[in-house]
Amino acid sequence: MTLEATLARIDDELPASLDRLMTFLRIPSISTDPAYKADVDRAADWLVEDLNSFGIPAQKRATSGHPMVVGHVDGDGPHVLFYGHYDVQPVDPLDLWDTPPFEPQLQDTDHGQVIRARGASDDKGQLMTFIEACRAWKAVHGSFPCRITFFFEGEEESGSPSLVPFLKEFKQELQADIALVCDTSMVSRGVPSIASQLRGMLKEEFTLTGPRIDLHSGHYGGPGLNPLREMSRIVASFYDDETGKIAVEGFYEGVQDVSAEQLRQWENCGFDEAEYLNSVGYTKAHGEKDRTTLEQQWTRPTLEVNGMWGGYTGAGTKTVLPSKAHCKITCRLVGNMDPDALRLKIRKHVEDRLSQDITVEWNQDLEGSRASVMNLERPGFEAARGALSDEWGREAVFTGMGGSIPVVGFFKSILEMDSMLVGFANDDDQIHSPNEKYDVKSFHKGMRSWARILQALKS
Repeated sequence: MTLEATLARIDDELPASLDRLMTFLRIPSISTDPAYKADVDRAADWLVEDLNSFGIPAQKRATSGHPMVVGHVDGDGPHVLFYGHYDVQPVDPLDLWDTPPFEPQLQDTDHGQVIRARGASDDKGQLMTFIEACRAWKAVHGSFPCRITFFFEGEEESGSPSLVPFLKEFKQELQADIALVCDTSMVSRGVPSIASQLRGMLKEEFTLTGPRIDLHSGHYGGPGLNPLREMSRIVASFYDDETGKIAVEGFYEGVQDVSAEQLRQWENCGFDEAEYLNSVGYTKAHGEKDRTTLEQQWTRPTLEVNGMWGGYTGAGTKTVLPSKAHCKITCRLVGNMDPDALRLKIRKHVEDRLSQDITVEWNQDLEGSRASVMNLERPGFEAARGALSDEWGREAVFTGMGGSIPVVGFFKSILEMDSMLVGFANDDDQIHSPNEKYDVKSFHKGMRSWARILQALKS
């Protein structure tokens, strides 16, 4: 049996595959809302039944929250773990939906047909691309291409509270040679992408206190030191306006430059910088002046002020010198940056700049996580890139991601396993928003892509 027979099976069975996806999408598996607990459970049951229907002995595993779905099949070659999540985001505001969010529909657009429903792109449609590829492979070959562990989570959209305990409890069972994750997007429409690095995260929050109470600005304006003014000065000191770099001493320790080959791929990946910036009202990029927009987004660290407040914020005016000023910041981390070490550097930067009569208090309950950088020297990565290039008819690219996917870090730290992130979503899929959609082309070619990737990994 050849790969071509599997691809032909996928093509022939596309209507049936779409029907199964539509059935799955009708289940309102909103994990964050307790009112939908039974529906989340029902979605797990649906997956178990579907996997069992073509020879995958899957089980629903209870957790302290929503269940996990786990299944195993034997085969020759490498052992891969495929991860996806079957829970979805809430649908609010409902009045902005053009169609009912859990009544999936096929619609025609300028880019072809799309599947319109909550979860179509994030992540039920993407999850099903892999399942359908395996279904077609089994139908053609009578077996599976390699040893596969299927691992589906029901809490990804609500913070994954049960994930770490589950991974630790079943570490030995879930370990594989590599994890395959289909919860990402293509860098631009029609350009197949493998995410090779995810930025980590450091969260921090601090409060500056000046006078012991709010003061009358007529009595103390002038001799009094305003914590909001101090906060503005300190926040401004985080940045070097001339270079666009972060001015915290030692901030870039652990940052690594990307290879010339990756930069070449990014130059030809179809990314439209002007569209990316103009779509949100920017006329230029405002980060490090010696880095491209994609470098800034994917491979450079950031320090962003997410909130800053204090004093009176109600209607009208209130003439006070506030006692306190507050600031929330987050840092996106890359390479080998150590979040614990960076936290100390940021705190030192602030504390070294405090004026007399100002004190600082730090939130001690916030977390940090390292970046995830994939080992592209593993032969499977280049094999998968070649498989994607063959399917999409253009060179696939190793990309970065500006955000974080926590499960990838947990796979590395707990299961000691690298991940390969291959997704077929588009930037206009409106995930987490009203009118979410998934292109039928992404669904169809996603199935074909996974069949090719499994063949390449097996070879």
